[in-house]
Amino acid sequence: MPVKIRLQRHGKKGKPFYWIVAADARSKRDGKYLEKLGTYNPNTNPATVNLDLDGTVTWLENGAQPTDTARNLLSYKGVMMKKHLNGGVKKGAFTEEQAVEKFNAWMATKEGTIAGKASGLQASADAMAAKALEAEKAVNEARIIANAPEVVVEEPATESEDATGEEE
Repeated sequence: MPVKIRLQRHGKKGKPFYWIVAADARSKRDGKYLEKLGTYNPNTNPATVNLDLDGTVTWLENGAQPTDTARNLLSYKGVMMKKHLNGGVKKGAFTEEQAVEKFNAWMATKEGTIAGKASGLQASADAMAAKALEAEKAVNEARIIANAPEVVVEEPATESEDATGEEE
């Protein structure tokens, strides 16, 4: 039975949410699956991917073929790297401890990159919010000035003006 690791769509219209599943290649897209391996939410920025790392590696080592999108998500989370390192251990290129050390180093750099992107997005969002607040304050001040009642200050008449008015 050919097994594929693929995405199974859930969520409502316009707001997709996916399960990452191992399923028979002949089953429907959202149909029966063999095992749920994780979730993928593209609605967040950066996208949220939760994955059972060891279970997915086991499926890949047993011959499951990921679809293109699933392969990209598995690479993003380090599953393909772990499978590659496990192959090196089986061939005797390096020990299990060295493989774990390499994988942890790779994960640390990957998480740093993701955290950097998230903090950059947060900083730009904060800057946009501050700019919008300043613009709103300027508009409010202009509105207050425009709607303020005009106060007409009458100057008291001087004696010379009174005298001229009486002479006419």
